Amino acid sequence: MLAKPRPRDGEAEALGHAASLEALYGHLPAEKIVELAIREEFAGRIAAVSSFGADSAVLLDIIARVDRGLPVLFLDTGKHFEETLSYRDALAADFGLTDVKVLKPDEGALERVDPDGRLHQSDTDACCAVRKVEPLARGVAPFDAWFTGRKRFQAATRATLPVFESVGSRIRINPLARWTTSDQADYMRSHRLRENPLVAYGYLSIGCFPCTQPVQPGDDARSGRWAGQAKVECGIHLTGLDASLTDSSL
Repeated sequence: MLAKPRPRDGEAEALGHAASLEALYGHLPAEKIVELAIREEFAGRIAAVSSFGADSAVLLDIIARVDRGLPVLFLDTGKHFEETLSYRDALAADFGLTDVKVLKPDEGALERVDPDGRLHQSDTDACCAVRKVEPLARGVAPFDAWFTGRKRFQAATRATLPVFESVGSRIRINPLARWTTSDQADYMRSHRLRENPLVAYGYLSIGCFPCTQPVQPGDDARSGRWAGQAKVECGIHLTGLDASLTDSSL
């Protein structure tokens, strides 16, 4: 049996840092976690990543109450629903967000691997790699940490999601990890937050339009993504994100 590769110094340090933060703060309310991360633990060195999808409004509202100028990274894959792009602009205005950074795929990479824009029909992993993973890796490179809105209830693959986790030499923070669907709905209602219009049509997890469909009753929220395939994640939330920066295939 092959031994697992030993983590590099930066990766080992981040792994220990994430574990320490989880022990110190992982039990705290989401609002407090966000405040501590922005103002103390990663002041000036943290961003948020948002899809502006079905569940995005809550985390963005919490962040805006602490710092409206926090960089918010949005992946414009070139395959989004028009409703998603309109919702992005509407939420940014609602919350007064002043630094929404739009990340796009590298044009040269698209010309090499997806010149006709149909790669999703034959290789969804490769399509996600060039349109999402590599652009996000570039986007988070200047930061030491970033927020996501992932939650344990969204899918079986996220059932043990920690609040703090390491990704290479960086820290990814999931302040809403322990939230339930009721927590989400209660916050949306009590704060009168705008809902993505696609939710009303059964889209409970919203990605690129060719690979997203409405969720069937009783299925988990992410079952409409890559339906009929074994694929359950696009790759931006997996541990190999940093590797894409040096992947010669992109």
